[in-house]
Amino acid sequence: MPIVKLDSHFIASGLICAAGRSQVEICCSEIKGLYVLVSAASPGQGTYYLRYKDNTGKTCHQKIGRTSDITLADARKQAKTLRAEISLGANPRAEANARRAIPTLTDFYNDTYLPHAKVHKRSWKRDTQLFARIQKQFGHLKLDQVEKRKVAVFHASLIEEGLSAASADHHPKLLRRMFSMAQEYGLIEKNPLTRFALFNHDNKVEHYLSDDQLVGLMDVLRSDENRTVCNIAILLLGTGCRLNEILSAKKSDIDVENRVLKIAASNSKSKRVRTVPLNDASLDIILKQFSDTKGYEHLFINHQTGKPYITIMKVWTRLREKAGLPHLRIHDLRHSFASFLVNSGRTLYEVQQILGHSQSIVTERYAHLSTKTLQDASNSASVIIQGAMNGSANARVGMQRQVQAVSVEAMPVLSAQDLKKAA
Repeated sequence: MPIVKLDSHFIASGLICAAGRSQVEICCSEIKGLYVLVSAASPGQGTYYLRYKDNTGKTCHQKIGRTSDITLADARKQAKTLRAEISLGANPRAEANARRAIPTLTDFYNDTYLPHAKVHKRSWKRDTQLFARIQKQFGHLKLDQVEKRKVAVFHASLIEEGLSAASADHHPKLLRRMFSMAQEYGLIEKNPLTRFALFNHDNKVEHYLSDDQLVGLMDVLRSDENRTVCNIAILLLGTGCRLNEILSAKKSDIDVENRVLKIAASNSKSKRVRTVPLNDASLDIILKQFSDTKGYEHLFINHQTGKPYITIMKVWTRLREKAGLPHLRIHDLRHSFASFLVNSGRTLYEVQQILGHSQSIVTERYAHLSTKTLQDASNSASVIIQGAMNGSANARVGMQRQVQAVSVEAMPVLSAQDLKKAA
């Protein structure tokens, strides 16, 4: 480890590694800790370093730059600056160490995001499908290397691949959730996808049963031979529950006396326990199921397997086609239930509580259904106004008649002689 007085001449001609050695450190005699690392593989060139001890007493080496890139004067200046910062408690390696600690997008997804999603999201399997496409593009990058601009290009390319706008939007949404979690855990300083522009295509499809369609559907559900699936459909229509909530319902979840169905947190989309009021039609179906499933824990049992239903789509497809409603999805029964409430004059708040929506904005999608109800309410004011208008008109007619009567009475009676004089 030779110590020399470094000058421009030495840097230009003295950077030679001794024979038999792979590299050598040439230390500056004027600035403590500054040295040039010379490799036998690159004679005539070297790299400036500053050797120092951190606050734990560990010897560290901070790279300043190659001799071919910066001058000796600049290297000395940076070395002095670094020494001053270190004396004040700074650690030049802290940023580099933190940089190395930032995981790649793939590692963060597998080690942090996915374990969290499996516990908190029922739809976590959908995230694995989305990330498979994301990983091909960004998985090898560290979290702080993913750029908003490149995500926007990737987002647009999904449309070109044939995805719908709504499906394409799910990808940056997932990335945004991941970055938000990484920011919360202190792995990155900011979320690069904050205020990311989505397509926000409205693809909500809702079918509401008309009076005639409801009658036709109920005729099928009351007469078809598959009574269990028919009863499931009637209960969905009568409670507004989601299919999974009904298929997972146990008899112990039902309080017949208080007429409520308890939805367990594990079966609820909001991951919260909620109760659903049971009307007469729903309670009648439930009591029938109590009798039909004696000895079983769940309310609805597939008697062919002796186990709860996982899906009813095959039978439901047959039932809806039989009712002449091939477009009616099973979730449309929930929408129809909401329409029954709104069009009967119930408030959106009441609908929100019964359907178990955590945010009122979700329930507001049904606001347009109350048009007829609101029109009837508005017409009540019209009746009052028209009544007042009719009353005013009747009053004016009466006054005119009174004036005419007074005028006739005040008019002088002229004799034949007076008429001749007037002529």
